[in-house]
This record gives sequence, structure tokens and C-alpha cells, in this order.
Amino acid sequence: MNFHKSQLIVVVAVMLTAISCKQKPKEVSNEFTGSASCIECHENFYKLWEPSYHAQAMMPINAEFMEEHQLPDSEPVEVEGHLFQVEFKDSTIVMYERDGDNLVATYDVIWAMGGHNVYTFLTPFENGKLQNIPLAFDANRKEWFNYPMAGMRHFGDDFPEDEALPWKDDMFAFNTGCYSCHISQLSTNFDLETDTYHTTWKEPGINCETCHGPASEHVRIFKNLKEGEEAKELGLISTNVFTQEQHTASCAPCHAKMNPITPSYMPGDKFFDNYNLTTLEDRDFYPDGRSLGENYTMTEWMMNPCVEDSELHCVTCHTSSGRDRNKDNPNQACLKCHNNRTEDLETHTGHPASAGLTCLSCHMPKREFVGRFLRSDHSFRPPMPEATIKFGSPNACNQCHKDKSPEWANKIVKARPNGDYQEETLRWAQLIKEARDMEWKNVDKMFEYIRNPKTDDVVANSLIRLLNNYADASKADVLIDALNNESELVRSSAAYGLGGILTDEVKTALLKACQDDIRLVRIQAANAILTFPQDEFTAEEQTIIAAAEKEYVTSMTSRQDNWSNHYNLGLYHQNKGEATEALNSYETAARLYPPSVLPLINSSVLYSYIGNNEKAEENLKKVLEYEPKNEAANLNLGLLLAEQGRMDEAEKALKTALETNPENQPVAAKNLSVIVAQRGDLAGAVKYAEMAWKARPENPDYGYTLAYYQVQNGQTSVAKKTLEKVISTSPNTFRQQATWHKSTCRKATKTKHCNCIKMH
Repeated sequence: MNFHKSQLIVVVAVMLTAISCKQKPKEVSNEFTGSASCIECHENFYKLWEPSYHAQAMMPINAEFMEEHQLPDSEPVEVEGHLFQVEFKDSTIVMYERDGDNLVATYDVIWAMGGHNVYTFLTPFENGKLQNIPLAFDANRKEWFNYPMAGMRHFGDDFPEDEALPWKDDMFAFNTGCYSCHISQLSTNFDLETDTYHTTWKEPGINCETCHGPASEHVRIFKNLKEGEEAKELGLISTNVFTQEQHTASCAPCHAKMNPITPSYMPGDKFFDNYNLTTLEDRDFYPDGRSLGENYTMTEWMMNPCVEDSELHCVTCHTSSGRDRNKDNPNQACLKCHNNRTEDLETHTGHPASAGLTCLSCHMPKREFVGRFLRSDHSFRPPMPEATIKFGSPNACNQCHKDKSPEWANKIVKARPNGDYQEETLRWAQLIKEARDMEWKNVDKMFEYIRNPKTDDVVANSLIRLLNNYADASKADVLIDALNNESELVRSSAAYGLGGILTDEVKTALLKACQDDIRLVRIQAANAILTFPQDEFTAEEQTIIAAAEKEYVTSMTSRQDNWSNHYNLGLYHQNKGEATEALNSYETAARLYPPSVLPLINSSVLYSYIGNNEKAEENLKKVLEYEPKNEAANLNLGLLLAEQGRMDEAEKALKTALETNPENQPVAAKNLSVIVAQRGDLAGAVKYAEMAWKARPENPDYGYTLAYYQVQNGQTSVAKKTLEKVISTSPNTFRQQATWHKSTCRKATKTKHCNCIKMH
């Protein structure tokens, strides 16, 4: 089940001929008819599809379900301090919620999903929602378990305070999270004004028309054929003529961790004309690209070297109904290109033939992810035990040899003739890790990887996205170069990353990107170019921008029930200087999903900007109710309170922001230096000013502030050295600072000398 995705299954009327899927669809009246309309002519395939995981992606709870699946009643399972228990009747399922011996609520369970590894279940909720109940059934272990708790994906030092979402959270709602890959021909019918759903669909499960498009025209054509007559066209999408890219793109909407950028998708379309993809900037991946959380295959698949070097695609190994084509001979797909490996299998695997290893054993090991789902590694990469040592990621050697250490496995791997095969992955994975941690000592190496045409697309894209946290404008040239990358994903992220860098070179590059062949690139370029003043563009250029901007807005309005879409719409209006519209979008996002803190933080800044400090403070304090240690909320609240002269409260908030990120929070540190200095704590002022300058040594303002408080604290000789260092690193900026003090600071004090350090 997917709690990351929110794309719509297509509900449009098109018809493609079997001649070429690249032809424009004919504008004909075509409707979805359901899988039952296929039985008459395609009975054999229908019988193969009907019991498949695709067909049973969602099943009604009825006597037929009970008879076929034979699930046991559950024991009481504790969730959020209450006991939940599932009981099966003749043709219904009921869940009871108890607080001790007291019955709190009874829930009718009306739908089941999955069953391959896990069965999850849905109960009707208010506002037309269907909610996942907090109990799920593990089909492998034959046991019921706490589903929200199993959904916790982050653990360890990076996420020490992570906890399970409440089971009634919107992330567990069918309408907002998992519906798109469990039913066919859906319409959410969401009403934004009332926050209600009137969701409808053609049928549960993934049916024939999900891959072939609406079939009414196809049925009409073939029912009207005269004996001996051949059809001139099929009246639906034929996957037989799909390219490698089209096959993969057709499966990816349900097998990718992504975000939709259009209201609908039709098989045969380009993936990146309809979706954006999550890559290794997300900590649900280990730095070396192995999955930590449930990532739905596509990102790993894009890192697969076999994909680039062959015609391999999803339907090579799987049928369109999801079955394994090579179940009886797992090596079959690999041997088309790697037949030489069978000549000396023991040498290649390092194991005797009696061990029964297949290609999948080492190159596609299965792992259990959050929610107890099993997934195979689709990157096809060999085991890398040294990545386990450095990053904690899994490797196939130790998944089998659980009694051995990664060091043991690594010693064996390095002794092989090609034992250095891990080195390249380890190099870029280390850069991914550093960029995630905002360590930029090796940023030049990151630039080199992005510029190298041989770099894996996912790696390059991940580094580009992580550079969004790198404030230095030196990245602009690298990103401009990346706009010419062959990968549409890389180009799109490069375009987005140029937002806010307002140079002529960037403007020219983004104008070109606004006309890219791929929609994802165009909308990301539009997002970035809108940070430029629009009066800098000619009428012709404004026309280009307007076309891309229209697509950009569509990408944010395709899902009205998705809070993040409204948040992004707020950013769009804010960049255009439309404060009222931005605030409306931020407030809508926060209303749709109250735990979403980003719209509250951004709206607080805007409220402060328009002079509504009361509302700004209110929204920031709402954030702190959900996340007391939120760095941005504490920082903004501290600055807001300081402006109002509420120094004790401001100091508390700024200290919390600094404690959250002591090595990278110069604004909080600098303002704390001012606050503590006002009450006479000059040693404290020096301490905080030192922290600010250490975090941003390239910023002379922090160095100047430190020198000022060093002088105030009687450390004149130390202040002199500080200023000499500032001058040596930023002489031009320092002179501008001196000029400002001469013209502004003295004027304000109406004296020849101000209270600032005597540098002028």
C-alpha cells in the first residue's frame, strides 16, 4: 500500500490505434466498460487475470471473500492505548475498540486490500472517507499486527524521536493515500469547500482498461465486424507495440514513489510528462540507493545497469496481470545477456552449485519493509557489504549469512578478481550522505559528478536536489550545464534549483528550459523563472513563460484534496508578490492537514510582512504544538518576539532553534548575541557571535558582529585578528560595510562616532 502517492487513475476518453502509440489519439466518444466486457473474446486471459494480485488489489468483504481467504479472528491488539479486535461473521467483518473492559466503538469493515504479503482493511469514515483500520494481517506469519506501528520507516540516530502516525490520520485514508493503485477508473469527487468525498470507481482491483484505456469503442468495432472482415483499428491501446520506455512508464504510476503533475495519465504517455520521481535526497533510501522504506521500485529500476544496456522492461519478467513469467526458471531473463555465467557458476557466485543460488539470490534479494511488505531489489546491483559497514544499508551476503559480519563478507568480495567494484558506489554514496547532512567540504566533487555524463541519472539528480540546501551561487554554472543533460529528471531538478539565482545567464537558461520537450522540466523551469521580476522579459519571452506557468499551476491544482499542492500554490503566489492569494493557499493546506507545519511557517512570515503579528505568532505556536523542537518555527518565533521587545520569550525560542541545529543556525546565534549583550552578558554575546561566524565564515557580517562584541568585552587584540580575517576573505563586502556605517550609522546617532567598533 502506498502512503506516499496521490496520482489519479485515468478517467479520460481516448482511442489509440495498434499502428503506433506515438500517434495522436483520435477524438472519439469512448467509455470504460469494465473487465466483464472482455470475457467473451478474451476468456483465457480473463481467467489468468481474475485470481491475480492486480485483480484482487481491492476486494469487497462478502461471503465469497470469507470462503476464499479463510482469515482467522484476531486476538486483541493494543493500538494507541486501546485494544482492537477483528471478528469474522458469515459474510461481514467487525472491528471492536475497547478501553479496558469498556466498548468504545464498533466499526464495519467493508473492503480488503492486498493479500500477497499483507491484508489491510477499510472502514467507512466521516466526510465520505474510507479509513485503513489499525489492524492488518500478515499473510506470511499468519498473524494480526499493529499496522500504524509497523508503518514507522525511520529509525536509528537520524530519527530518534520518530513515532507512529495515529491510525485515523489522513495518511491512512484510502481516498488520499492508497486508492490509486487498488481500484480502476476512479473519480475522487472531492469538495474543497466542505472537505468531503463522493468517491466513485468502475470496479475494484486493477482491470484491463487500466493498461489498455477505455474499451467501449473496441467492443463496438469487433461486435460489428462482418464474418471474414478484419478490423482497421483496435479502438484501444495496444501494448504490443510499446517501446521499452512506454512499458516501464505504464507500470511506474503504481510502482514508483512519485508526485503527479497532471490530472490523469494514459498508458503510452511519457512518465515525466505526468509525474515527478523521488530519488536519494529522501532518507527513505540509504545513501547508496538501497531502500530503507517502501519506495515502490521505479527509482531502484532507474539505477539498474541492465536497463540501459538491453531492452529489459517490466513486462519482460512480469505479465500485465502481475504474474512472474520466469517463476519456474528464475534465471531465464538474465541468461539472454549473461549466458556465459552458467559455464562456471561456482566461480561467479563463490558458492557450490548445490547451494541452489539463482541470479535473484544476489542481485534481487527480497527485503521486508515497513508494514511487513516484501520487495525485491530492482537495481540488480551486486552485494556491497562495505556499504553496509559505512551506511548501514543491506547486502545480499549478510541477508543469507546472518551469523556473519559485513566485514567477513567484504573480505570475501574484495578477494574476488573484480573485488573493487564497490568503490565507485561508495564514493558517490559518501557525497550523498554529506549533502544530506549539509556538509559541503567536498562540494567540488559533487559538481564533478553532476557534470560527468557517465554519472547515473538518479545519483546526479539526487545531488542536484540536495544542493538546494547549498546557499553559494557558485552552483549556478553546474545547474545551467545540467539543463543540457539527456535525463529529463536531471534537467527538471536543475531548473528548479536555479530558482532565486537572478543572473542573466540563469534567465536565458530557464527561458530555454520553459520550452523543453518534457512537461516536468517546463513546470520546474516556470517555478524558477517566476522568481525574476517579470518586467525584465520581452513580450515574446512572457508568452513563453505564461505557457509553462499554466502547466505549472495545473500541476498544483490537479489534486484539490492534497495539502502539499495548496502549499506549493502558496509558494507560487508568494513568489509573484500575491500575499492574499498565498495566505489563502497556505491556510487551505493547513486546514486540509493540520499536522502539516510548512504552510503554517510560511504563512506566519507573510502575516508578519503585512503587519498581522498576532496571526503570525498564532501559526508559529500551532507548529510548536506538533513539533516543539521545529527549527524554523522557533527561529521565526524568536525573531518575531524580539521585534516586539519580548526578549525573554525571544531568547527561549532562539535557543531552542540553536540547540536543534547548533552547527548551522547562524541567524539564531547572531540574534542571541544581541539579546544577551543588551542585558550586559558580553561574554555570552561573544560566544553566540562566534557560533554564527563559524556556521557561515563566508559571511563578513557575522565576522564583523563578532569583532564588535570582542571589543565591547575588552578583547581588542582578538577583535583586530577577527577583522583582518574578515578583510582577507571578503575585502569588497567589508568596505561596503564600512561605507554603510559612515553614511547611515553616524547619521542615526547624529555624532561623529557611533557605538560600533571603530573600523572607519
